[in-house]
Parts: sequence; C-alpha cells; structure tokens
Amino acid sequence: MSESGSRIRSIEAIPVGLRYTHDGPPTGFGGTNWTTLRYALVKVCTEDGLTGWGEGFGYNVLPATVAVIRDTLAPLAAGRDAADISGLMGWLKHTLHLFGRGGPTQYALGGLDIALWDLAGKRAGVPLGQLLGGLSRREIPAYSSLMRMPDPRAVAVACERVRERGYAQVKLHEHTVEAVAAARAALGDDFELMLDVNCAWTPNEALAMAQRLVPHRLKWLEEPIYPPEDFDALARLRERAPVPLAAGENLPNAWAFKAAIASGALDFVQPSVTKVGGVSEFRTILELASMHGRAVAPHSPYFGPGLLATLQLAGHSALIGGIESFGVKLETPLFGDVGLPDARGLIRVPDGPGLGADPDPEIVARCRIE
Repeated sequence: MSESGSRIRSIEAIPVGLRYTHDGPPTGFGGTNWTTLRYALVKVCTEDGLTGWGEGFGYNVLPATVAVIRDTLAPLAAGRDAADISGLMGWLKHTLHLFGRGGPTQYALGGLDIALWDLAGKRAGVPLGQLLGGLSRREIPAYSSLMRMPDPRAVAVACERVRERGYAQVKLHEHTVEAVAAARAALGDDFELMLDVNCAWTPNEALAMAQRLVPHRLKWLEEPIYPPEDFDALARLRERAPVPLAAGENLPNAWAFKAAIASGALDFVQPSVTKVGGVSEFRTILELASMHGRAVAPHSPYFGPGLLATLQLAGHSALIGGIESFGVKLETPLFGDVGLPDARGLIRVPDGPGLGADPDPEIVARCRIE
C-alpha cells in the first residue's frame, strides 16, 4: 500500500438508463430512437476508502464502452496509484493505443480519467476547477440543445418553450432551411441560434446551405461536412461560408484537435470530455485553443459526472463562453437539481470537492441496466 492510501482498489463500470421527456415525438441519434439516456458511469474506489466518479460516452455505444472498462481498464489499473493521474493515464493510453486512439477505448479512458480527477479534488478538499488553477465564475450560461423535430412547426413550438424557460440561446439538430427559419421567427432577433447538422452534407452542399442560412443569423454552423476529420474541406468552407463554423465532438483526442485548430477551419472547438479522453485531454485542448485564439464550446449532452466535469472546466476557463444542456426533462436526475439550468438559463458550478457532487445511490440502483 502507498503511504497516502491512494492505490486503486476497484474500478466498476455501471451502465444506467435515465428516463426523460422532451417537446417532440420519440427521436434519437445514431440510427435509433431513444427511450432512455444511456450512460457509462465509472466508480473508482481507493484503498483509503475514497470513491471517485467518472463517465465514459454511452448512448448507442454503451455496451462497448462498458466492456472496455470492465475487461481491459479495470485489470490494468487495479493497484495503481490514483494520485498519479498523468503517469497512469499516459501509460494506459500508450499501452492501449493499438486498439484505437478513439471510440470506446478512448471513451473508457476518459471515464477513468474523470474519476481520477474527482478523487484528486476530494483528496485535496476542493472543487475540480479550483484544483485546475482556480474558478473564475460560479454560474455558467447554458444553451438548450434540442433533439430533432418532425417539422418546422414543431421546431417553432419547442423554441418558444425554450425561451419561456429563461434561456438566451438554443441549438437545433435540423437539416432544412425551413426549420431554421421557423426557429428564428419564434425566437426573435435577440436570441442566439446555433445549428448542428451532425455531418449531413458534402462540401458543396455545405457551402450552398451556409449561404441559404445567412438571413437567419446563426452563431455557428456545427459539423457541416462528412467526414468530420476532413479539415481541408472545413477550412475551404470557412474561407467561403458567411457563417462561423464549429466542430469537435467526434475528434478522438488532443492530437486530432491540434490538427483541426492548426488548419484554421474552426471558429469554435467542441471537445466532449466523455469522448475525448477526460479532463486531462480537455485541458490540453484548452491550451491549444488559447494559443490559436479559438473559443471553446464543449459538447455535453449528458447528465452524468461528465456534465459536472464540464461545468468545473467552464468555471475555470474563460475560453468557454457557455455549455450545452440537453433540451430534455429528466424523470430520474442523478444529482437532483445539481447541474440543471435555473430560470435564467444559468447552471451553478457545484462547490463540493472533486466534481462537486456524487450520484444518488438510489437513482443509480434504480436506473442500472443489467
């Protein structure tokens, strides 16, 4: 046993499915309709009795993320020093790189990394943002990130409700100019509107659509081109498109962000802490964005420890103007009201040690997927 007692005793992957409602009919992403929001919680216990919580990206890929945590990470990391985050995560990433530097392997690594930072904050008795160098603010503006709607009228109704809930920004996941026009008409001129098309278009289609979207004054157009790693095409689009561009949720690690930022393609970079490798990789991306004068708009449509990690990072870094809040209503929130927007569209950074709060064990048990 180490003198600090910080060696890892156990690592557990806990798949959960949180029930929710939203303003439209059943929908989802990745080819399926969602009945629950599925997350891979990571529970790390150390020899001195501390518990840290993390989250690896789940949803449709949940079984694969859980399998990597259970069958690969847990055996490798057991007995290692949880306090040596850089050393342990660097060794794990190097050891596992032959299985891929993205996807479920990276999602699992990110979940463990978040849990290790949660433990570090708890051991120090301070919130993660304080541990990273200080919290510059305690409330973070949130934008409502809506699921895809069936038609422009449904988009307009959903946007009206978003405005009533106190938000000042909304992001759509639509593919038509008509849907965006309906949103702008419902929201008015003073509301910030973003559009994420999830890599729907070819480069030529993206340029044509960007030009048609100009009258609706988008704050950004997100992931306009497939494949998302075609930085040359994105850079050409940014030169010619009259709308700011955003991307990054599908970039696998900080090295990929280095290339994306250096290409000059993006106005907003969008790392997802549960997909990109956790807090450690996210911090590197913040440094890269700062050096190149780029804003950071985190991808965070989840309600587990990854959301709390994102809040702590946003409270720490002035590069992050606001964060994404999934536009749904949870029936079973893991943290109660913690991490949820208030009537002003603001989310308070939790001030407990580590991530700021632990999941409710009764909710975890009730929502666990066996």
